[in-house]
Amino acid sequence: MVHGQELFSQRCTACHALDRNEIGPMLNGVVGRAAGSAAGYNYSPALRSAGLTWSEDKLDQWLADPKKMVPGVRMPVRVLDTPSRHDIIGYLRKVSEPDNQVSGNARASRPEY
Repeated sequence: MVHGQELFSQRCTACHALDRNEIGPMLNGVVGRAAGSAAGYNYSPALRSAGLTWSEDKLDQWLADPKKMVPGVRMPVRVLDTPSRHDIIGYLRKVSEPDNQVSGNARASRPEY
């Protein structure tokens, strides 16, 4: 999970945080959540109406090529390396577990160096 957290910090935190919406929606609890449903985030119409639930398989497809998976979405980033995608998804799965969810202003998505 440590590698997944490092990859999340390197590749995802420019737009996403675990505990709040930024350029992208918050990702705390994303595994098992309906796509386009994070409270307070202005999703593209394409993602809001996609009818997806974020399983690990769906997240893998999404990270490989979001615009191919759901034409019309705004997310421009792809993670082409399969092991890296799986590590990021493993980290998101772990932080999606009820005992591990982040709340408030926690900085779990951005480790301090």
